[in-house]
Amino acid sequence: MEGCKSRMCSWWMTSSSKILFGLMVPLIVVTGLVALMGSSSSNWLFKSNYYPWVSSAPFAGNLNLSAALSTPKDGGVRLDLRWRVVGGGEREDARSDDYGLNRSASPPLAVETREHTQEDIVEKKEEILIISRNRSHILPSFNETHALPMSSRTKGKFSNLEMLEAKLQQARAAIREAKNGNQMKDSDYIPTGPIYLNSNAFHRSYLEMEKQLKVFVYEEGEHPIFHNGPCGSIYSVEGYFIHNLEISNFRTRDPDNAQIYFLPISVTSIVHFIYDKNIKHRWRPMKQTVKDYVDLIAGKYQYWNRSLGVDHFMLSCHDWGPEISKSVPELFKNSVRALCNANTSEGFEPSKDVSIPEINLPGGRMNGLIGGPSPSRRPFLVFFAGGLHGPIRPILLEHWENKDEDVQIHKYLPKNVSYSAMMRKSKYCLCPSGYEVASPRMVEALYTGCVPVLIKDHYVPPFSDVLNWKSFAVIMPKEDIPNMKKILTAISTRQYIRMQRRGKQVRRHFEVNVPPKRYDVFHMILHSVWLRRLNIQLLGL
Repeated sequence: MEGCKSRMCSWWMTSSSKILFGLMVPLIVVTGLVALMGSSSSNWLFKSNYYPWVSSAPFAGNLNLSAALSTPKDGGVRLDLRWRVVGGGEREDARSDDYGLNRSASPPLAVETREHTQEDIVEKKEEILIISRNRSHILPSFNETHALPMSSRTKGKFSNLEMLEAKLQQARAAIREAKNGNQMKDSDYIPTGPIYLNSNAFHRSYLEMEKQLKVFVYEEGEHPIFHNGPCGSIYSVEGYFIHNLEISNFRTRDPDNAQIYFLPISVTSIVHFIYDKNIKHRWRPMKQTVKDYVDLIAGKYQYWNRSLGVDHFMLSCHDWGPEISKSVPELFKNSVRALCNANTSEGFEPSKDVSIPEINLPGGRMNGLIGGPSPSRRPFLVFFAGGLHGPIRPILLEHWENKDEDVQIHKYLPKNVSYSAMMRKSKYCLCPSGYEVASPRMVEALYTGCVPVLIKDHYVPPFSDVLNWKSFAVIMPKEDIPNMKKILTAISTRQYIRMQRRGKQVRRHFEVNVPPKRYDVFHMILHSVWLRRLNIQLLGL
């Protein structure tokens, strides 16, 4: 330390003022940016209450999310996540119970290295990462004598990761300020109204995403399992998102400049090409495919191992997406999983995972899907048609099939009766769960101007990090099915018209455009991923 001080003093004395000024100014600027990350304020982006996983979600009471969103009694979880890197990237598989991140109501997570103990040496010097919710681990104060715990910094230089985190902290601060501030100018669209939990915060967050988000897409893997996916039918979101991300301006070819990393895996393609119902262990080949892929990128790149997959994401609209993601413990517990089947009883965590809409695109096109008559030209109160899938639909049909002319509930529609035409003739359209919670009915209802009625247990609606679903949809527990007509008729005409109008306003966020347009479903999925990246902070890597 004395030698370091001596060299530093010698440098100060022998350098000219011009050289000193030229070298110090950029360093001071960068230091100021990084210092933002060490602010003593506890008012972090996700400490405020306009995102549903922070306090009480607006739909939690009806959809049984209270247990999933609860905060531990001690106010936080601190876990030692162990793995080792041998020969440039091989890692030891961790047990599933080693991965229990809880990001529900905390400052951005700090990931930092700690000194090895004697126990670590005995355990073959495994590298230890502490993922903590304690703010004391989020950068020391700059008036302290010790250096920042960044192994990559040498001689006053800041790593790419530090620079990225400093910019992300600027984005967090900007969104906090926008929460109660003035709306920013936007030539294309300014979100307003009760359909948003906080329109100002959403707008600023969206603009910050456009300004700085960069995604690295791993190039490994070949069609049809990777870099591919269906662009039609009910799983169309998979292929649509993968294709458009790979050609978008959000993609970076330099992994060091990315804030988040995408695994271009199509679960739908895995099921289609690998699943074999005739073998004993049907899940094994599909899960092995995903595990092999993660092992490949973990061995070739440093990014998965350095964060245990926390800054990585996958996307799946297939019902089996959640189960197949269990093939790698880090992928299931740590990574962002963008899923249509957003079921909290199956491990979906709203604080880190992303609920995406299931959209049925016949022939891969939107032609004729959007539009419907005014409320006064909708003769039926409510409509549903669908098979007996899962536990909710049998109850629905038992109480209402062919019981009331105003309540059009069918297992199968009569011949020559159009499903979409019935939606356009109805004020409310039921969206009950089947075997799984995902369904294209919600989006179909919004497209046709029919107010969605969600009857689902343990479900997190799409984009509920920014959208207030109760403002444009009815959330109904299955226990209220016998009283469904009474509940819907109790909604005043004025309130119904408001909800219907808001549904028309919000549907732009669910539209599939080729090429994508601002604020459409592609960008909303990416924005939800962006929010999860803002909710973590990577240090000491």
